[in-house]
Amino acid sequence: MGSRSFQLTLGARLLENGRTHFRVWAPRRRRVDVCVHEPGGLRYLPLEHSGGGYFEGTLPVPAGSLYKYRLDGGEAFPDPCSRFQPEGPHGPSQVVDPTRYAWKDEGWPGITPKGQVLYEVHLGTFTPEGTYEAAARKLPLLKELGITTLELMPLHTCPGRFNWGYDGVSLYAPHPAYGSPDELRRLVDEAHRLGLGIILDVVYNHLGPDGNYLSQYSEGYFNKKYPNEWGDPTNFDDGEAAGPSRDFFIQNACYWVAEYHFDGLRVDATQSLYDASPRNIVGELAERVREAAGKRRLLLIGENEPQDVKLVKPPTEGGYGMDALWVDDFHHSAKVAALGRSEAYLQDYCGTAQELLSCVLRNSLYQGQYYQWQKKPRGSPLLHTEARHVVFYLQNHDQLANALKGERLHQQAGPARARALTTFHLLLPQTPMLFMGQEFFASSPFLYFVDHHAELRELVRKGRNDFLSQFPSARHALEEEGYQVPFGEEAFQLSKLDWSEREKNAAALALHRDLLKLRREDPVFAAQDLKGMAGAVLSPHALVLRYFGSGQEGDRLVLLNLGAELEVAPCPEPLLAPPPGNKWSLLLTSEQVRYGGMGSPPFADDTRMRVPGQTSLVLASEETKP
Repeated sequence: MGSRSFQLTLGARLLENGRTHFRVWAPRRRRVDVCVHEPGGLRYLPLEHSGGGYFEGTLPVPAGSLYKYRLDGGEAFPDPCSRFQPEGPHGPSQVVDPTRYAWKDEGWPGITPKGQVLYEVHLGTFTPEGTYEAAARKLPLLKELGITTLELMPLHTCPGRFNWGYDGVSLYAPHPAYGSPDELRRLVDEAHRLGLGIILDVVYNHLGPDGNYLSQYSEGYFNKKYPNEWGDPTNFDDGEAAGPSRDFFIQNACYWVAEYHFDGLRVDATQSLYDASPRNIVGELAERVREAAGKRRLLLIGENEPQDVKLVKPPTEGGYGMDALWVDDFHHSAKVAALGRSEAYLQDYCGTAQELLSCVLRNSLYQGQYYQWQKKPRGSPLLHTEARHVVFYLQNHDQLANALKGERLHQQAGPARARALTTFHLLLPQTPMLFMGQEFFASSPFLYFVDHHAELRELVRKGRNDFLSQFPSARHALEEEGYQVPFGEEAFQLSKLDWSEREKNAAALALHRDLLKLRREDPVFAAQDLKGMAGAVLSPHALVLRYFGSGQEGDRLVLLNLGAELEVAPCPEPLLAPPPGNKWSLLLTSEQVRYGGMGSPPFADDTRMRVPGQTSLVLASEETKP
């Protein structure tokens, strides 16, 4: 297990006999000293210029030592490749021994896209303690639920005691608030012991606004050629600096997989990884990370707002060779269907049955049509992509935090609609993702929260309010009603899951558990095969999906009705006819009392078919007894 093919060449690499090899890229500097923090004060040890703007040297500095780099005899800054920042991004870096932890996951083969059920976790709010250790104790509950892989939101060190994860500045150092590097290794090890995959969300398109010292070493880490809504974009193609800058980010991706045994990565905002060079950074990163994993199989997922099929095409077809793509279209359409509101970036969605059906059968909605919100065509053809390479979700960190109150779907749309959409979602052939607490209808919101110093805090507050104001309803709440959006300590505490709700909301949990069991064990649903499916619209708010089984398994029918009760009479829709000599029998309905519903009348009798309102029905064909 692990990888012998990758060794980090940057930062502080521990050798034997209390010696450490230091290497840093600082082309704008003439001199770099390692400034070691010792009980008697600071000790300065010079590094040698080794060409290409790099400084390096082997020095008598043992594991656990704290250090910074002094630049040109002036100020000292943390190591850009620090493996740990025990005092946060402004403090000294620590020499870490990555080989000290005794891994127990020798036989772990890794994971592949087929059959995955993802579960997105923010470590600081997942448990009351907000630590790796506390998270590890919850893993058996996720395993029992039917989750296959955890997706941890970014762990890059950021300023303050808490952060929603996208302000990282020390990209190699896991955030100290969650525990030590070895406690993170223990969490990964425990996931593997239970048979769970675990992947990490990484952010390479920008760095946070506080504690980012990269430009002290080289301006070449950043690129002024391209626009970026989150600060200066990172440099992958501009001038001589692009090579070392690319190396810095690619080694980071390899490092998480090799030193921490992560089963893959979710790469944030790949559309903002600007690169006009012949070899695109995303494709190179994917290839190098797989090499770093050795024989272990990885799951590499890209977030990409335009939903570019290139991400998941193989390199032989000009693609980047990633395994899956986040598709916002499904979320946006489902949210408009659930709430009846299409504001701001949801304005290009109608939330109709036709739209949801098109999204499912073709993997996304916008595949090159004009998109009014962006005033240009959006998307690329995902029609022929296998469903398992597409990730669908009803909730995620972005979409919760981008709503005024960070509320969950069941709170906004009501529990019946949330159950109906959950039933529909979790049986689709695309790879499903849940956001932590979704399975027990958690009441805690997921808000945007940061712990910045006072001056930056006010700038961020204003920026957040401006962002939310793109939604006219949120703007009214902020400007006319004086609503205050919490985003500091209060927002962080409010966002923590209350695990007692798992028992309190046992009905919602039972629905999720039963659906995931059906998805896993029913051969027709488990096939994840779009080619074996057809669908039809029954009304503006109701649809049917037919899953064709092969041979003995029979067919499956999933009906979703977000409108009023529907009597399908007359019934000119052939997908509703059971196979010859069969009848439809109910496997599950979202309105069963055990799931918190009101019960459900039978779907079909001799004379009519009916689909209750705000409900999903799941049916299987079975032979009629003669």
